[in-house]
Amino acid sequence: MEDEKITKCLEAAQWAPSASNRQPWHFIVVRDERTRKKLSDMHPYGRFMRESPVVIVVLGDPKKHPKYYLYDPSIATQNLLLAAHAQGLGTCWMGVINTPFEEDMKRLLNVPERMRIVCCISMGYPDETSTSDRRELAEIVSYEKL
Repeated sequence: MEDEKITKCLEAAQWAPSASNRQPWHFIVVRDERTRKKLSDMHPYGRFMRESPVVIVVLGDPKKHPKYYLYDPSIATQNLLLAAHAQGLGTCWMGVINTPFEEDMKRLLNVPERMRIVCCISMGYPDETSTSDRRELAEIVSYEKL
């Protein structure tokens, strides 16, 4: 996958809204095949990390914002996912925070104890088209009151 596309995704994440503009996020770009395999072996839904050429690991730093260190990186992740889609890339978001394997992933990636792994994102060119369905807007949107 082209470096320019990864950079555009990371730039989109960089510009995400952030409480008090503290930006309590960090991103680890993993290309190494052995590391991706180890990550995929740790995560029960991680097969895409083995198959895709890039995994982006999203971290939250409580030192930078003790209240929003999980929310802000999640917003940045959404920006990253949208930027990937706009460039024709496929992604798979996999939650990590508060799982039994978060600490193992932190050790593998040399993540400091204070930081948290919010999620992993596998990224590449999709082999198939999405078949995901979404509920109708009328089911999920109300105006003025619920």
